[in-house]
Amino acid sequence: MTTPLPTSRTEPDGSAVIRVLSYNIRSMRDDTEALARVIRACAPDLVLVQEAPRFFRWRKKLARLAAASGQVILSGGATASGPALLSSLRATVEHTEDVLLPLTPGLHRRGFATAVVRFGRARLGVLSCHLSLQKDERYEQGGMLLDRLAAPGTPYAIAGGDLNERPGGRTFKRLATEFQDCWAVAPWGGEYTSTPAEPHQRIDALFATEGIEVLGCGVPLGLPGITEADLRAATDHLPVLAALRVPAV
Repeated sequence: MTTPLPTSRTEPDGSAVIRVLSYNIRSMRDDTEALARVIRACAPDLVLVQEAPRFFRWRKKLARLAAASGQVILSGGATASGPALLSSLRATVEHTEDVLLPLTPGLHRRGFATAVVRFGRARLGVLSCHLSLQKDERYEQGGMLLDRLAAPGTPYAIAGGDLNERPGGRTFKRLATEFQDCWAVAPWGGEYTSTPAEPHQRIDALFATEGIEVLGCGVPLGLPGITEADLRAATDHLPVLAALRVPAV
């Protein structure tokens, strides 16, 4: 059984330990009950979703998943072209914004789901992304992600998503140079996120700005309440779960 990550809590100094989950849910085309069980078992404070439903009754579908997994919707979905943010009721939400990225003719429209949230006296920016399959466009989108998180307003930030690239790729390296690659800093659980039936590559990741302490990050294999059957049935990616300590501001 995987050693448990630290539980969510607010420290006496106002800093906060939070649990963050990044998960490509393939538009909820698979076993949504299994998907909800996996999310609920991870006990996240924030869920960075990729491939949220984008078409007919997409809001209702995403709301149903949020309710089944003990979360509420912060932002995203069709309005961000796929990325979305969910949170527990522990979060105080200051601001949300859906960002559509420039469209390359012939390619899928991409976007960011973003928010500024507080846990106790810890305040941070959050961004969920799903980067392009095309390498040059993906690299440009990586730069836009960096610009977005570098914007003034929050001293700390986290970003996560489906990068469509392994750690050796230039976009992944670009992000890992500027931010902490949470798995590389404090590996926990499993490493590979694709595919659930035959994990062989890490193309999903969580990143944190300097000053955030990474307590552990990885695929929650063997976590109580999570079964291999549910991981295989829920979607075509494995989730990435991290425990982070965010300083008070």
